[in-house]
Amino acid sequence: MKKQTIGVQEKPLLSKWLPLSLQHLFAMFGSTVLVPFLVGLSPSIALISSGIGTLTFLLITKGQVPAYLGSSFAFIAPLIAAQASDGIQGAMFGTFLAGVIYAIVALLIKKTGVNWIMKLLPPVVVGPVIMVIGLSLAGSAVNMAMNDSDGNYNGKFLLVALVTLGVTVIASTYFKGFLGLIPVLIGLIVGYVFALAQGLVDFKQVQEASWIARPEFSVPFLSYTPSFSWHVALIMIPIAVVTLSEHIGHLFVLNKVVEKDFIKKPGLHRSILGDGVATMIAGLIGGPPNTTYGENIGVLAITKVFSVFVIGGAAVIAILFGFVGKVSALISSIPSPVMGGVSILLFGIIASSGLQMMIDKKVDLSDKRNLVISSIILVIGVGGTTLKITHQLELDGMTLAAIIGVVLNLVLPKEKKKQEAQQAEVIEIEKNIV
Repeated sequence: MKKQTIGVQEKPLLSKWLPLSLQHLFAMFGSTVLVPFLVGLSPSIALISSGIGTLTFLLITKGQVPAYLGSSFAFIAPLIAAQASDGIQGAMFGTFLAGVIYAIVALLIKKTGVNWIMKLLPPVVVGPVIMVIGLSLAGSAVNMAMNDSDGNYNGKFLLVALVTLGVTVIASTYFKGFLGLIPVLIGLIVGYVFALAQGLVDFKQVQEASWIARPEFSVPFLSYTPSFSWHVALIMIPIAVVTLSEHIGHLFVLNKVVEKDFIKKPGLHRSILGDGVATMIAGLIGGPPNTTYGENIGVLAITKVFSVFVIGGAAVIAILFGFVGKVSALISSIPSPVMGGVSILLFGIIASSGLQMMIDKKVDLSDKRNLVISSIILVIGVGGTTLKITHQLELDGMTLAAIIGVVLNLVLPKEKKKQEAQQAEVIEIEKNIV
């Protein structure tokens, strides 16, 4: 029997509304709180900015695109680098700037179409850059998995990390239905329980935390003074441009799942603008950059419940959770090897998704041009190459790799037949949008 579909702008029955919204909350929860945990931001603020960002996205897209926004993994390394060089003000400036880049691109797409961005960011550039994003975080994941706070090897840490990783792999591989969409959350829960049995969990903060608490917002002019930094700008801008392709890809998937053309109506420019404004809001209150979540698109595919009211309900619950002190304290009590075990898989998946993009888009690596571009991006990015422009201004591996990839793609000549095929693909995409 075919599942009954609840339309995009259809309200579910009140008896079903809460459980349907909770499904989306669970789907995004593990990944959304993992990002701030890894970069030293507040998980409760991340939940609040995720909820506010999602509601803002729904408003900007006129309630026509059922997408949930959560913390973006692509910005983990840039946020860590920004905080290391410029503190919290640098990280929040970079987050806000990433949202501004999205808004500018949305405006350009509205005025000029997508031809330029397709030429600027073909799969041969975006795929390897995404791989670099994942691989550059590999050392961080392994360090959390096996080393204590002093950097010394700890066998008990590694055991907890491996159990967490194993459960997450089993959940993602063998679990079906909704459980198959929350392997990260399942892995975190089981890993936490196992770490508790190993004596690695400290409940003191959880016991002392109040149920209702006011999160510590990192608000400009109150907790820090915003300041422009060329270093942070050069870290964030290339990654923000690259992650646009992730947003566009999610929207294409959403089109297939819901059987509507969201790129045409309400328009790609509106969805990108919604993502950008949500990220700007996150930067203003102390949260990580936001992005549309594939996990929640998966929930839509399984449940056939496409209602933006259900998505909005999940956003409201996320905001409320952000004000529950014990939830924030419980998240903060998760031992690093548990996070390390989950991160080994997640960071690997990020790298693999870049490879998958190249395969799906049929990037021909027997073509010397493609081989040269992808090879240089990978080695410069993973190798951690640094270009020091001034004493305070430098381009590090991931950023430098993205910039060089874009430049090489623009200057290296293409075979005439392949160039014509790419132009035809761009024209076809523009037809779908127009």
